[in-house]
Amino acid sequence: MSKNLIEVNGLKKYFNVGSGKVLKAVNDISFSIAEGETLGLVGESGCGKSTAGRTILRLYEPTAGSVMFNGTDITKLSPKKMKAMRRDMQMIFQDPYASLNPRFTVTDIIGEALDIHGMAGSRAERKKRVEELLDMVGLNPDHATRYPHEFSGGQRQRIGIARALAVNPKFIICDEPISALDVSIQAQVVNLLKDLQDRLGLTYLFIAHDLSMVKHISDRVAVMYLGRIVELAESEELYANPLHPYTKTLLSAIPIPDPEIEANKKRILLEDHGDGPISSSKGTASGSGLFDLDNSELVEVSKGHWVSMPKK
Repeated sequence: MSKNLIEVNGLKKYFNVGSGKVLKAVNDISFSIAEGETLGLVGESGCGKSTAGRTILRLYEPTAGSVMFNGTDITKLSPKKMKAMRRDMQMIFQDPYASLNPRFTVTDIIGEALDIHGMAGSRAERKKRVEELLDMVGLNPDHATRYPHEFSGGQRQRIGIARALAVNPKFIICDEPISALDVSIQAQVVNLLKDLQDRLGLTYLFIAHDLSMVKHISDRVAVMYLGRIVELAESEELYANPLHPYTKTLLSAIPIPDPEIEANKKRILLEDHGDGPISSSKGTASGSGLFDLDNSELVEVSKGHWVSMPKK
């Protein structure tokens, strides 16, 4: 069994939204990711998936909790030490149209990371490294002098992947890297990510909406709801035996490519959860609806299968 590369403990990220209200975007989540593993993180829009990813990398400063990377708590690092640590942790962003600087050529987009971390001794070495990275992600190295607007969405996302790989990271957070792409391109990008993981020994946190794609790429899957993890299990186990009501709701929403089965399928619907993760001095809304998240905790019901259940 590989050792844990990432250990997240009690991570919280709150935003003050005014009028004495607080948005508990990430509310006390804990999990670990082993070296070379892919952990899928799924949930509805606004449940805190992307915020969790950004807080783990300290793109957002955490409100509370710790993030251990290779045994080091990165939440306590100084800016100088954190900058050095960022070589080992990178992110692939959701929108390939917004995450690339339109004024930079591909050489400068990818080469910027090499410049910041002093990883290229000369312009020739920098150019060679950029061309190697483009080739690695299936793009023509001759396109290095082009600008982002000259590429399709799938090609732009490949440039984003090349940029993340430039500093030889160990851990990459993939923040819905395929949701803005055509379905025909999505499988290509996912297969590329799997191939790179096998070749380079990468560890992924794969954030996504598409439950079938998460099952395809992930070793384990965590389900998020209102800023909390409500179920965590191995991929096959979670899809075959969902235990939490919210997980069952999510899985019942997956369309089945058979009109007769789809027409007769029963959707499981949740009650409205009020203000969602926003709380005020009067209390929190996350205790409303079908289950009380404020008075629940993750319990291991079988080996490796954790479910949020009422505290005893």
